[in-house]
Amino acid sequence: MRKLIICVFVVVLAVPAWAIQPQTEDQKTLYALGVDLAHRISAFNLSAEEYEFVKQGITDVATGKKLEAEPDAYAQNINQLFQTRMLVAAQKQKELAKPYLENAVKGKDAQKTASGLIYQQIKEGTGVQPKASDVVKVHYTGTLIDGKEFDSSIKLGQPVEFPLSQVIPCWTEGVGKMKVGGKAKLICPSDIAYGDQGRPPIIPGGATLVFEVELLDVQKASSTTTTAPASRKASSSKTKSKK
Repeated sequence: MRKLIICVFVVVLAVPAWAIQPQTEDQKTLYALGVDLAHRISAFNLSAEEYEFVKQGITDVATGKKLEAEPDAYAQNINQLFQTRMLVAAQKQKELAKPYLENAVKGKDAQKTASGLIYQQIKEGTGVQPKASDVVKVHYTGTLIDGKEFDSSIKLGQPVEFPLSQVIPCWTEGVGKMKVGGKAKLICPSDIAYGDQGRPPIIPGGATLVFEVELLDVQKASSTTTTAPASRKASSSKTKSKK
């Protein structure tokens, strides 16, 4: 094992400078491919040393060398590694969120419900209050607890419509407390958001999410065929639905 690590280190040192400093559009495209691959395996939370073994596997395939381990033979190991790393990362996110949630519930007009949702009214609405069976039209912005924005209909330039029953439980409950014309902050612990799986690389497993939602309109589900955007559709996982 140690010998292999040393060999990988030597290979990395031998890589020409242009390989890590793309100049042409083709080189930047290949670099972007590498970034995309890294994002796709980000849920494994690999260390720098572990990434070297991944890189070695890619290099061996590219150069036609004999493989040290076949993916099919190690499929179960790969899945087990993913599950283990995912749970560890999710627990870390939950621990990081505890102080934030404790402070948020002390905010002005903040209400914590039995599900764990922290609901904070920003502007009181005067219109219709939706039922879970209705289709709602909203503007919203979603952030992580560190303020990093991961989604926004406002930046997209148009509101979205979706059945209120086909979103994460936090939204079904939170938006269901609003009236048309109103605006509220929904703070969603992971248990009523995306759970331990998250939506990597954008939303980490176990992450608490923060949404500012403005309810623009409510329609009966039968009056429209509009469905929730992919990022808010219900999933088949243990959590009823996802945002």
